Amino acid sequence: MDIATLALVHAILEERGIRRAAKASGRPPASVSAALKRFEAAIAVPLVRRERANLVPTLEALSRMADLAAASEAIRLLLSPGKNPDATPSISLIALERFVTVARSGSIRGASKMSATGQPQLTRQMNDLERDLGYALLIRSPSGITCTAEGLAAIPIVENLLEIWRRLSRASGDRFRRAAATWRFGSVMPLGPESEIARMLAALTAQWHRARPRQPLFVSSTTADELIAGLKNRRFDVVLLDLETFPLEFEGRLISRTPLALAGHPSLFAKHGSDIGRLLQANPIAVPSVKSGLRQQATHFIEATLSEHERSRLTLTEVDSIPVILNLVMDHGYLSVLPESSAARVRNPPAMLRLGHGYMQSLSLAWQKNALSRQVAEAMLGMMTTDRTLGQPTIESPPA
Repeated sequence: MDIATLALVHAILEERGIRRAAKASGRPPASVSAALKRFEAAIAVPLVRRERANLVPTLEALSRMADLAAASEAIRLLLSPGKNPDATPSISLIALERFVTVARSGSIRGASKMSATGQPQLTRQMNDLERDLGYALLIRSPSGITCTAEGLAAIPIVENLLEIWRRLSRASGDRFRRAAATWRFGSVMPLGPESEIARMLAALTAQWHRARPRQPLFVSSTTADELIAGLKNRRFDVVLLDLETFPLEFEGRLISRTPLALAGHPSLFAKHGSDIGRLLQANPIAVPSVKSGLRQQATHFIEATLSEHERSRLTLTEVDSIPVILNLVMDHGYLSVLPESSAARVRNPPAMLRLGHGYMQSLSLAWQKNALSRQVAEAMLGMMTTDRTLGQPTIESPPA
């Protein structure tokens, strides 16, 4: 790692963009982008996600912002005595650490033994370091090496900078060690605490802990598109999708199909009866984003029910949170397309009109094509689909 990379990463997170950070630092955008990739590779943690033209810091990045800001300030102090303090050279932290070793040992020879580095190499490295900083650090004499005033002032700054980097890399090392032993399960978002998906995830978590106490299980919920992307980049080991089919590069199994229903406040159905066309046109509709399988089914239903002209007049609100959608349905006069059995289990369930045999929420389990992933996925499936206390299936079986 080098100080230019640390400073550029801090600028990227502060400016929320590669180009803005490049302008602020006077570096080409390609160099700034490369610094971000280099830093993320070094700590094995993604720091940003893209939202339109902005780069938004991840939670991992936000947790590191204080250390990155402290590193940036230490770099500023380190460069301030130089001829060009506004330009941040690519000085490696290893070179700075060796400078401290030389300064404390009082000789190149002694420092060479301590750092297991050849004397000519260490001498050259100290000369390069002074050139890059733009000021002298060391005074050489036949009796040994002493520090200049600037060199003495640099020692605590460098030690602080090295400690900051140790914190950053140690946290990432701990995270990597935990991740290496952790199985990561991704799921589409449950409808609510009493929904089938929530019950399956709870059963999986509890039974996994009992069966494999030394192998932590990480469970996360998001949309189907993001789950597939996470399976591709191995952020997830196994995923539960609200889709009947999935990319052929994975293995998987359809595990349930549940009828979908048009859900709304009872007063809406009392007003319009079973005239679905009038219901859809007269009320706003809350749906998940197009990244979800549930939204795909809702879109097919609307397209089959209304003409193109009628669809153009609909009020669609995208919300990637099923509990929020339920609140919109029950308290704010919205309609939505929801799994019938799961919606019926929530407290104060909405009125529902089943859409028909062709509209189903399908749940599939998918995993990487290898023997270990298949073995783990099958174990997870058994934990999810059987209530061990009652010995009965907890989800509707798919048709033959």
